[in-house]
Amino acid sequence: MANKSLGDNRTRTSVSIFIVAGLCCFFYLLGSWQRSGVGKGDSIALAVTKSGENCNILPNINFETRHGGQAGSFDDSAREVKKFKPCRPRYTDHTPCQDQKRAMHFPRENMIYRERHCPPPEKKLHCLIPAPKGYVTPFPWPKSRDYVPYANAPYKSLTVEKAIQNWIQYEGNVFRFPGGGTQFPQGADKYIDQLASVIPIQNGTVRTALDTGCGVASWGAYLWKRNVIAMSFAPRDSHEAQVQFALERGVPAVIGVLGTVKMPYPSRAFDMAHCSRCLIPWGASDGILMMEVDRVLRPGGYWVLSGPPINWKTNYKAWQRPMEDLQEEQRKIEEIAKLLCWEKKSEKGETAIWQKRMDSDSCRSTQEDSEATLCKSTDPDDVWYNKMEACITPSKGNGDDEGLKPFPERLFAVPPRIANGLVSGVSVEAYLEDNKKWKKHLSAYKKINKLIDTGRYRNIMDMNSGLGGFAAALQSPKLWVMNVMPTIAEKNTLGVIYERGLIGIYHDWCEAFSTYPRTYDLIHAHGLFSLYKDKCDFEDILLEMDRILRPEGAVILRDDVDVLIKVKKIIGGMRWDLKLMDHEDGPLVPEKILVAVKQYWTVGDDNSTSTR
Repeated sequence: MANKSLGDNRTRTSVSIFIVAGLCCFFYLLGSWQRSGVGKGDSIALAVTKSGENCNILPNINFETRHGGQAGSFDDSAREVKKFKPCRPRYTDHTPCQDQKRAMHFPRENMIYRERHCPPPEKKLHCLIPAPKGYVTPFPWPKSRDYVPYANAPYKSLTVEKAIQNWIQYEGNVFRFPGGGTQFPQGADKYIDQLASVIPIQNGTVRTALDTGCGVASWGAYLWKRNVIAMSFAPRDSHEAQVQFALERGVPAVIGVLGTVKMPYPSRAFDMAHCSRCLIPWGASDGILMMEVDRVLRPGGYWVLSGPPINWKTNYKAWQRPMEDLQEEQRKIEEIAKLLCWEKKSEKGETAIWQKRMDSDSCRSTQEDSEATLCKSTDPDDVWYNKMEACITPSKGNGDDEGLKPFPERLFAVPPRIANGLVSGVSVEAYLEDNKKWKKHLSAYKKINKLIDTGRYRNIMDMNSGLGGFAAALQSPKLWVMNVMPTIAEKNTLGVIYERGLIGIYHDWCEAFSTYPRTYDLIHAHGLFSLYKDKCDFEDILLEMDRILRPEGAVILRDDVDVLIKVKKIIGGMRWDLKLMDHEDGPLVPEKILVAVKQYWTVGDDNSTSTR
């Protein structure tokens, strides 16, 4: 019996040694595989995976809106975080880089005081912007086009100033937008029909439009059903909240002005540009503002000018301006248009339409005594805070606009800039692969948040848009995406995004975005915090996201796990419910997904406010 027991012990010992040796071999191979870059696992990713509670898709995040009341909280009490207090009620509509008081310290000539003037770091707010009392989630599109809850933007001044022009009417607890405008009091639809008799709006040739001095953006709102997306802008001025109204209606818009700085858009971006009594002095300063429109207008694109000085002979008395001044103003516009090689296609009533020639460089070379001065800059898309110049941007060298497909075909067709090798490091194959990747990512997002394509989210922002793959995969008549191209991005691909029939803007996320608080329903960012890791404080970026996100709005962040852990700690003090999740390919991939929902709260819900 003793010998048998000894043999059993030897057998068990041998088996144990075999098992231990096998496990050692297994973990050695696993470690080699991770270090090879195939699985790309790392110690932090594995640590998060082991913690389980933060990496599973759990049901305790509620993406539904309740229009009021407190959202449920995520229990993260084990981690000590900095709690951000609400800002004072006076900051409810705070726009840091278009602050009205700061603007008064800058010159008024050429609208300099209405341009972006951001606060220095020591003047930035480090508190949460409150929603006004009674704030509710905007109506779903298309009802939002016509109605905005009064509590969301409680400003009645436009209902008085623009009463006879049919801009906006106050009815009980809502504002109603009849679709009128200064130049189209009978409605935007009839006005657009008039334009469509000259401009091919319906066949997909015209997809992207720029509305300068947009008012409440009714022109862009009514273009939407014709499959045209307009980027509208207007300054924050005496017409209080016009851009805020536009975004509450679900229409793309930013705070902006044509002053001395180049517009934050790439060259050859828009199929159509529009000014409806926008009061912009087009003929002044040697036509510098028309030259800037020419820079962003695609060859073959259209420019629409409605209002003074067009048809001045008939309207000079109604406009209460000297006939001679209006005549000279139109003469200058016509002269500059000829210099830019814009062909006048129509002048009817108070509306004139020009078309930019497909080969304007060739046109200028045939003009006798052409006074055209060509811009010397080698990069017409280098615009951030750069001053406008009284020169013409050459048409050649930025793609083949004749090869541009009509929309929606152009959404996934190879953009001319890529097809012609003008985007360094982006081949046709890389572009097609990027499209596949974002379709896969979006499929994963929809499993996490089942409300994404239901119409719950109308205004969506992609903070680091790349080639526009996220927006293209998400394309729907229920929503639109503001594709933001960080000014520090390795590749400038915003021109590609416009060639896909999408819209976007240049921006540096170390500064505040040119919009009002609570103007986006969903914010997406891929690799943004890795990009800005050594550039500016994550806290500033996250507080800006909180400012522009609606109560009960959603956030999706995709980034490396070590970066998201830092982000998660800051978010813990921001009244967001959050969850950190694995990449759709599994826990060993170091890229993770953080989803969050901003809690509902308004002025007065918390007495502990910031001292700022």
